[in-house]
Amino acid sequence: MISQPQTLRWGGLTGIAQLDQTNEALPKNLPLKYRFSLFIYPQVCYGLHMEKHLDELDRLYQIMIRLRDPDTGCPWDVAQNFASIAPYTIEEAYEVADAIQNGDHDAIRDELGDLLLQVIFHARIAEEEGSFTLADVAKSISNKMIARHPHVFGSEDRPSAEAQNGLWEDIKSHERAKKGETRVLDGIARGLPPMLRALKLQKRAARVGFDWPDIDQVLQKVNEEAAELREELARADRDQDRIKDEVGDLLFVAVNLARKAGIDPETALQSCNLKFEKRFNYIEEQVELNQNSLKDASLELMERYWQDAKVLEHKSKDLEAGSTQN
Repeated sequence: MISQPQTLRWGGLTGIAQLDQTNEALPKNLPLKYRFSLFIYPQVCYGLHMEKHLDELDRLYQIMIRLRDPDTGCPWDVAQNFASIAPYTIEEAYEVADAIQNGDHDAIRDELGDLLLQVIFHARIAEEEGSFTLADVAKSISNKMIARHPHVFGSEDRPSAEAQNGLWEDIKSHERAKKGETRVLDGIARGLPPMLRALKLQKRAARVGFDWPDIDQVLQKVNEEAAELREELARADRDQDRIKDEVGDLLFVAVNLARKAGIDPETALQSCNLKFEKRFNYIEEQVELNQNSLKDASLELMERYWQDAKVLEHKSKDLEAGSTQN
C-alpha cells in the first residue's frame, strides 16, 4: 500500500514522503517512520545544507542530459553505452583509492566527483532506454542499507563489529537466495580484479568450513606450490599453460596467506608497489648523479643502490618512531 504524499519531519529535516509498505526488501519489524520512500521536489526545503547537495546533484544530472542530447550534445558522450564506459568506471574507482592512499583530500574530492559522474552517466543511459532512473538507484541502495542494518533501523540489539560482519553475510546470503543464487560461491562478480575475487571466493568458502585451521598449513601450501612451479620451470619441454596454472596456484595461496594473517592482499601489494617505486627511483637518481645512464649501469651497481635505499628507509622509520615516542 502506498499512501498519499505527506509531510515528514525527522532529524531536523522536512520533506515530502509517501508511505510504502509494499517493499519486501525492508524488514517486517521496521518501525513505521523508516518505511517512507522520499520523493524530493525542488520547492521542498530540507534545510540549507541538504538543499545545496540536491541542487548540485541536479545540476550535474542536467549537464549529463545536455551531453547526451542526440541533436546538440557531445558526439562522444552520445555514443557511449553501459559496456563502453564500464572501464572508465573501474578506472575512476581506482583513482579514488589512489587519492586516499596519498592522503590528498583535494584529490579525493575531485576523484569522488569523477566517480559520481560515472554513476550519473550509467543512470542517464538507463533512463533513456526506460530501464531505471537515478532515483531508482538511490532508492535501491537506501532500501538495501536499511534491510542490512536491522540493529539500527529495526528493533534488534546492536551487535559488536565482529558479530556484525557475520550478520551482514547472513543477510546478503538471504538476498542472494531470493534471486535464485543458492550455491555458496554464487554472486561473486567475475568482473572483479582477480586478487579481490580470489579473496572473496576464499572468504565465502571459509564460512562453510573449507579453510585451513591455522596459518602454518597455508605456509606449507606456499612451499608446495612454489616447488611445483620450480618443477615445471625445470622441464626441458616447458609447457606455458602448465606454468601459468602453477603461477596462478601460487598467487591464489598467497592471497590466502594474507587473509589468514589478517592482511588485505590488495593493500599489501599496493604498499609493496610504492616501496619498489621509491627504491627504483633512488637507484635512478644515484646513477644520474654520477653522470651515467641507467641502461648502461650494471646489475651489481643497481643492487648496491637498492640496498642503500633500504638502509635509508629503515633510518627514516627509526626517526619517525623516535619522534612519535617523544
